[in-house]
Amino acid sequence: MRFSKKVQECSLSPIRKFYPYAEEAKRQGKRIYHLNIGQPDVETPRAFFDAVQNFAQPVLAYAPSPGLPVLIEAVIQYYEQLGIHYEPGDVTVTTGGSEALSIALNCILDDGDEIIVPEPFYPNYNTFARIAGAHIRPVETRPEEGYRFAIREKIEAAINANTRAILFSNPGNPTGTVLDESELRLLADIAKEHDLFLIGDEVYREFVYGGEQLTSIGQYGDIAERAIIIDSVSKRFSACGARIGMLITRNKELQQHAMKICQARLSVATLDQIASAALYSAGSGYFDTVRAEYRQRRDTIYQKLSVIPGVICSEPKGAFYVMAKLPIDDAEKFQTWMLQEFSDGNETIMLAPGAGFYATPGRGRDEVRLAYVLKQSDLERAMDLLALGIHEYRNLNR
Repeated sequence: MRFSKKVQECSLSPIRKFYPYAEEAKRQGKRIYHLNIGQPDVETPRAFFDAVQNFAQPVLAYAPSPGLPVLIEAVIQYYEQLGIHYEPGDVTVTTGGSEALSIALNCILDDGDEIIVPEPFYPNYNTFARIAGAHIRPVETRPEEGYRFAIREKIEAAINANTRAILFSNPGNPTGTVLDESELRLLADIAKEHDLFLIGDEVYREFVYGGEQLTSIGQYGDIAERAIIIDSVSKRFSACGARIGMLITRNKELQQHAMKICQARLSVATLDQIASAALYSAGSGYFDTVRAEYRQRRDTIYQKLSVIPGVICSEPKGAFYVMAKLPIDDAEKFQTWMLQEFSDGNETIMLAPGAGFYATPGRGRDEVRLAYVLKQSDLERAMDLLALGIHEYRNLNR
C-alpha cells in the first residue's frame, strides 16, 4: 500500500513522541515532571465552567461554520481594548490555533511554495507546511543574540521566487523572544515590499514580563490585506482542552477561501464556543496575576539553568518556554535515558528534544525546550532532577 509523500515527509512531534516511554515509566511507579508540553497548571477562569453548567438549550446543535456570534463578538471586543478594530467577518473560529494555521496555509500555499520561519520554531509548523505541499525556509537565530530575527538582511536573504509568507510567533515559542514595535513594523514593511503574507502566531500575547505594551500585526492598517493573526484561548485562559482558536484577517478573499474548508469540517464544538466566549469576561486583574506567576517561574527556571555547568540559554522575555543547549551528545537519547534508566527518589522529567524545532538538518540535537508550566515547588524539583540527570549521563558517557 502507498502513502502520500506529504505525510511521509512529516515527523512525529518532539513534544509528544516520547509518550510511550513516559507511560512505561509511570507503570514502573515513577513520578514524571512534565516540562515537555505547554499545558499550564494555572486554573481556568470559573466563567468557563459556569457557562457549561448553565447551558439550557434542549438540543446541542451544530454551530455556524464561521463560529458562534457570541464568541466572535467577545473576540472583537478583546481587540478593541488593544485599539484594533475588526468586523465580524474578519474573525473565523477554529478548532484551536492549530486549525487556524493549517487552514491559512492551505489557502495560500501550493506545491513547491516556501514560507520563511525563524528557527527554532514550533515543530507543528513543519507539519502544517508540508501537508499544504510547501516547505519552510528557516532564518537562523542564536541564543547569544537573544534569538533576534527581525533583521532586514536576514529576512530578505531567505526570500526567493517561491516565497509566499513570513510566519513567526510573538512572543516566541520556543525561545521566549518578544518583538518590539519597530521589529514588527520592519516585518510589515518587508511583507509589503515583497508582496508576501505576514502570519503572526500571537497565542502567547498576554505573557510578556518586561512591562511591554501588548502588540499585534493587526495594528498596521497598511498591511490589512496580507496580515493573518493566529489566536487561541488555550494559553491565554489556561483552557487548552477547549480547543478554540481564531483565524483573524481583514482579507475578505482569504476568509472566503477559508470558509470552504470550515464548511467541509462543518463546525467547531458548540458548547466549547459558548464557554470560551465567557472567558473573555475575565478582567485585567486575571492577566496581571497570571503574568506575575509566570514571571516568577521564568526567573526560577532561568536561574536554575544558569548554574548547571555547560548549559547555554537566553533569558526568555515572554511566553512560558526556554530553549537550552545542554552539555550532552543527543537530546533524544538523553530523554530516552531519563525515562528508562534515570531516577532520583523514583522521580524523573520529560523534556522536548530540540532537533524537531529546526528545519536545518543537524541543528538542535543537543538542545531542549522546557515549559515552565509547573507550580513553584515542582518546577524547582524538576530542575534539580535535570541537573542530576545531566551529571549522571555525562559520567556514563565519558
